[in-house]
Amino acid sequence: MDFSVFSDSAAWVSLLTLTFLEVVLGIDNIIFISIISNRLPESQQKRVRNYGLLLAMAFRLLLLLSITWILGFTEPLVQIPPIQGFDLLKLGLSISIKDLILMVGGLFLIAKSTTEIFHKMEGQEEARKAINAGKGMAMILAQIVMIDLVFSFDSILTAVGLTPWVEVMMVAVVISIFVMMVFAGAISRFINKNPSLQMLALSFLILIGFLLILEGFHVDVPKGYLYFGVLYALSIELLNMRRRRRAKGDEAEK
Repeated sequence: MDFSVFSDSAAWVSLLTLTFLEVVLGIDNIIFISIISNRLPESQQKRVRNYGLLLAMAFRLLLLLSITWILGFTEPLVQIPPIQGFDLLKLGLSISIKDLILMVGGLFLIAKSTTEIFHKMEGQEEARKAINAGKGMAMILAQIVMIDLVFSFDSILTAVGLTPWVEVMMVAVVISIFVMMVFAGAISRFINKNPSLQMLALSFLILIGFLLILEGFHVDVPKGYLYFGVLYALSIELLNMRRRRRAKGDEAEK
């Protein structure tokens, strides 16, 4: 490791850019951890969130230390011939280990988010909390590890395309994780306090899952469109929340 690269002003620009990007890309990870940790007793939720983010940091640092090996995951593993009538495969497709990880991670995210929506709609949340409290944190952490691996893999491959310095990537990862740890509690409390936001967040995770699957099929969908759509939906929901609070205030005055 050679941290003398930070004597170059370009390294600092890369660090700021990459840190910001890591925080933005980590929002979906925070949302997943916040929602799934809500199934535990309140006394354990902060610990699980911090464990989850520290695991994400550990995964990303390990991936960076073995970057040459990780880049080999992008090499074609299976070649699928062209299939007429199927747009995704009309030109054929090369599947790599990276693609398989993204597809499996996307399917897991869709299945998990859909299950969470079902249980919330059926009002089974409190019963599940009691069950999970007895089992401890092991099952929750196992699911966090699974999704951390997917998000970390995608994040590191994005970082490689932005800067040639592994040292810069590692510092950016550490800073971004600690930034997320600072704000994870507030985000979690805000989401869990508002059931409608929980549904919006879970819907966002389903879209992220579809995005990961499409990425595994080499379909390039700019994430900016997704984030804009979610931001627009969030702004509408915040306006609705403000209107509901005002309506309650008017009723209380009467």
